[in-house]
Amino acid sequence: MAKPAQSKATRRDFLKYAAAGAAGVAAGPFISRNAQAKPLQITFARESSYVKNFDVHFQNVMAPAYEKATGIKIEYQIQAAGGSAVPQLVSMVENKNGADLAWTQQEWLYRDALVDVSDIAEEVGKQQGGWYDEIKRLSIDKGKWKSVPQANIGQVMNYRRDWFDEVGANKFPDTWDEFLEVGTKLKAKGHPFGMSMGHGFADNYSWLYPLLWSYGVTVMDKDGKKVALDSSETAKAVEYVKELYKKACIEDCIGWLDPANNKAFLTSQISCTNNAYSIMVSAKRDLPEMGKVIDHGLNPKGPTGQRYHALVPVTHGVFAYSKDPQAAKDFMRWTMDPKQFRPWIASGDMYFAPYLHGFDKAPEWDIEPRVKPFQKVLETGKLTSWPAPANRQHGEVINRWIVIDMFTKAITGTPTKTAIAEAVSQIKTIYG
Repeated sequence: MAKPAQSKATRRDFLKYAAAGAAGVAAGPFISRNAQAKPLQITFARESSYVKNFDVHFQNVMAPAYEKATGIKIEYQIQAAGGSAVPQLVSMVENKNGADLAWTQQEWLYRDALVDVSDIAEEVGKQQGGWYDEIKRLSIDKGKWKSVPQANIGQVMNYRRDWFDEVGANKFPDTWDEFLEVGTKLKAKGHPFGMSMGHGFADNYSWLYPLLWSYGVTVMDKDGKKVALDSSETAKAVEYVKELYKKACIEDCIGWLDPANNKAFLTSQISCTNNAYSIMVSAKRDLPEMGKVIDHGLNPKGPTGQRYHALVPVTHGVFAYSKDPQAAKDFMRWTMDPKQFRPWIASGDMYFAPYLHGFDKAPEWDIEPRVKPFQKVLETGKLTSWPAPANRQHGEVINRWIVIDMFTKAITGTPTKTAIAEAVSQIKTIYG
């Protein structure tokens, strides 16, 4: 693993952003509204966080504070993690009933049902150091912000440093070839890798897409008009994954959903997987001896010499069907004010990393050195649609796991050339 750069930040540096925004809180629009016009309650839907303190902080600190300041109760609707949130959101939109605002996962499915929040996003960016460019490609649609980015859930390699040391890997592999070499040794000692390749929504895409990109391959061209997957470099990437699976991986990872690698890692079945920070959080809490030997590494570099990571965005949007969209926007603006936003982010130990440069030198990044690689994800991370637009067609490719299945079909016996051709044919049908 690359040695993390030492931050020169101080808490004073960081807090200047908080001070810049906190001044306006007491005079927020929710205070000035006619009391008779205010809603009694606002419902805010979010997927359950793997870092429980994040939800607890919102429920025990933020929601009561907002109610005290405005008289408006916040109903925090927690959706189960693991893939059920998106169908719930789509159902809300179709029935025009449900949460007033939400974590808008796969927002391209219902952008027309989201109100313009450009005023909030631009104000927040101005106050807190500016937005990372890549996230703008998701939240801005036709020149308007349809969601306000809250944070990225970083995905990097989670590995057992003690077992890597046993095979002479005293630092995390820098290239995919080195990754295969180390994995082969570890599997021979009974400590295989567990690289998710099933129909999940994060832990599969978070290494297979960056691997493709590191071979110089993208699924679509920049304009989203031409399928770019059909190339000799794709074949090389597929052949690599076939070899990695055979020589270095646990057998059943080919069908894993997102929670499976957490369980396998925490029960010592595997030595490495691609995941968020949640594995180490769980281990430090419940398995302290294991917690001491877990570390994180960046995705390896490919033949192009580049390394990539996939973003897992958390964005918030306000639904137009809400009985009072302006009240929901006022609440959203309040949550993003540094006075509330910074402690909320801190409660999650940077599991949720803001796309705001005002957090680049946040002191929380230095509390646990093993978390530093997740900050690098913001620099090298791309949307899974990259370089094409994040739109409905892209969403269909993701939700049908077409690229993921290209790899698993090849692993299970389909000729590589055929697996690629089938994926390309499906994608062409979707994009027209």
